[in-house]
Amino acid sequence: MISRRNFLKALPASALLLSSCAAQSAPANTDKLVFSHSYPLEYAAQFTADCYEGGYTLLSLPDSDQKFLVVPEDAAEVDALPDGVTVLRQPVQNIYLVSTSVMDLFIHLDALDTITLSGTKAEGWYLDEAKTAMEAGRIAYAGKYSAPDYEQILAANCSLAIENTMIFHTPEVKEQLERFGIPALVERSSYESGPLARMEWIKFWGILLGKEELAEQLFAAQTQRIAVLADQAPTGKTCAFFSITANNLANVRKGGDYVAQMIELAGGDYVFSDLTDSGNSLSTMNLPLEDFYAGAKDADVLLYNSTIEGVVSTIDELVAKCPLLAEFKAVQNGDVWCTTQSFFQQSMELADFVVDLHRVLTEDAPADLQFLTHVT
Repeated sequence: MISRRNFLKALPASALLLSSCAAQSAPANTDKLVFSHSYPLEYAAQFTADCYEGGYTLLSLPDSDQKFLVVPEDAAEVDALPDGVTVLRQPVQNIYLVSTSVMDLFIHLDALDTITLSGTKAEGWYLDEAKTAMEAGRIAYAGKYSAPDYEQILAANCSLAIENTMIFHTPEVKEQLERFGIPALVERSSYESGPLARMEWIKFWGILLGKEELAEQLFAAQTQRIAVLADQAPTGKTCAFFSITANNLANVRKGGDYVAQMIELAGGDYVFSDLTDSGNSLSTMNLPLEDFYAGAKDADVLLYNSTIEGVVSTIDELVAKCPLLAEFKAVQNGDVWCTTQSFFQQSMELADFVVDLHRVLTEDAPADLQFLTHVT
């Protein structure tokens, strides 16, 4: 991986100067970049942004050695760049979007028109704006991550493919896209440990799209929503977040996962907070039903994750999936809630989930929740 220091050394006569990241006149000598400052990030750890005079910004994803130099529309070309740096000239358009968690951020940035192709069919979107755009033909389905329609992607004059780390299961696809001259950016927001860090990725896309100020405003609004709860005393209530798989296992989040952190931010205690598994980097794991019963039967609140195995609307439906659940405290007390299927796609509304859950933990009969519905 090229460090920032080595990156600067690779550019002849580079110098460190403190100035604004806003676009200025392009450097007279295009084989130089003059460093200004590192873009400030509060929570995100899976990307960095270094700003250079002239409005150039180097976006780096250190854990995967990806580097993208974002070049303003009218700025001069940079002749001397280290190997491994991909140039993305603004405006970045005709994007092939595969990573579903990114769509909500583009919608908030009023940048849906930059996406021409989707790796998800219309019926797979729970975001109204994305579904409507596909049904109207403004965004076309171009194949899933492992089997893209290269001919369609090339015909659309695609300038960027935004993938998630699933692409590493089929590395030949990424290589083929790049062979065709289409940069493949593998975003890593899912590797962030907390909800605020995940939402801060809106700054990454704000830089890419030239909407930094809007991105910062949107992120600040979300952090303020959660900050309101910071002074609230813990509720003392315990929560389990889970789904029952088709092969009779309980899928739960690990203790360090961002969902577990959101439960804590809402004032609850996650019953599997000590659950870790160093064998892989997945945020979830499957438990035998006996182990799930031992850990969650006395939980005050059950949160059923509908995004994996579908929505449950009634206690009868829930117990049909796992008869043991009839013995759980929350089932007997009627304190079972189901997430909306849009939950994981609405990646910029995580603060709203925290607020919803806080109401569930503190109100007798909360109504008009965005992400949670009462299972009766």
